[in-house]
Amino acid sequence: METVSSLLGSISDVGRDGVRGGYSRPVFSTPELDLRNWFQEQAGRRGLDVETDRNGILWAWWDVDGRHDDDSRRGALVTGSHLDSVPGGGAFDGPLGVASALAAVDILKERGIQPQRALAVAVFPEEEGSRFGVACLGSRLLTGAIDADTARNLKDPNGTTFAEAARANGLDPEHLGRDGAALARIGDFIELHVEQGRGLIDLDAPIGVGSSIIGHGRWKLTITGQGNHAGTTLMEDRADPMVAAAQVILAIRKTAAAAPDARATVGRVQPIPGGTNVIASRVEMWIDVRHPDDATTASLVEAVHGKAQKAAAFEGCTATLAQESLSGTVNFDTELQRQLSAAVPGAPALPTGAGHDAGILAGHVPSGMLYVRNPTGISHSPEEHVEDDDANLGATALADALERLL
Repeated sequence: METVSSLLGSISDVGRDGVRGGYSRPVFSTPELDLRNWFQEQAGRRGLDVETDRNGILWAWWDVDGRHDDDSRRGALVTGSHLDSVPGGGAFDGPLGVASALAAVDILKERGIQPQRALAVAVFPEEEGSRFGVACLGSRLLTGAIDADTARNLKDPNGTTFAEAARANGLDPEHLGRDGAALARIGDFIELHVEQGRGLIDLDAPIGVGSSIIGHGRWKLTITGQGNHAGTTLMEDRADPMVAAAQVILAIRKTAAAAPDARATVGRVQPIPGGTNVIASRVEMWIDVRHPDDATTASLVEAVHGKAQKAAAFEGCTATLAQESLSGTVNFDTELQRQLSAAVPGAPALPTGAGHDAGILAGHVPSGMLYVRNPTGISHSPEEHVEDDDANLGATALADALERLL
């Protein structure tokens, strides 16, 4: 039986980022595809029946009595996570949940469990949205939370559409979108994940149960000015969108800091055309805003938009804001929380500011989460960490929860 640590060790060289540190594994990249192949190989070793659905989600089935039909899989117990990463991300965000699910299957088999209900391990693509800009894209497509045409037309930084990338990787873009049959196969969904904060380390607890995910969204702000020559254009003659962008970034920080429990981040700024000796013609920036109260999230975004328009106008520029994704605050299924708490006695119930596929699925099927302690409290960074003992405790906790629900 393999441990979580040994499973993660077998992929520790996949997608290492020599520039940023950590790992860069965007969807459909060579590293992410290598990890998908790794998962299929590991699932096959465990006798699981692996398939890829029309939205690129991987399913590894432990069937009842060896049956492989849709009827026996309807209402299955599903666990899993994702394998893609943010640029320069940590080793555990996503892969910990996948490796723990495989280890949990090993534990259940060692216990002699014969499921009376189908069990599946699922891997969702583009959870981070690091390539096409929409987080949890696989689960959004599955549930219909994103329009299929919108998804097909998403573009990566190189101009490749999601439809083109999907086709290049064996999917039919015309069949992307809500999959009622696949959704009906999920009776309950449990996602194990590294904790992306300090809740468990401060409580001195190795495992936690998810209570909720605070509302969050992503917006693209475009500030348009006048591109020009850096050497010949007098300072008073400029309409420089980069100057306006700098003011907007500071305004976003102040706006969020003034609202209790709010978080707002500018994580990406792109001047166009981007030359050192060129005044940019426009600047695009991506804003992440989160708050437990959805109305407050909306008011924060409205305030940011207003301040951006004022800052842009002062510099002789214009500002437009476009929503790219939005998920309201999610409270996980009460009964599933109770079952998870019973499987892990004493585990604290924790909200999170991080989005997950479980949060997208929660609007359609009973969903819950388990978190494993991160002693650094840092995530989306190479400093993200999980101790081996805690990883193994997480897999055992997941196995205990699955056994109760099976």
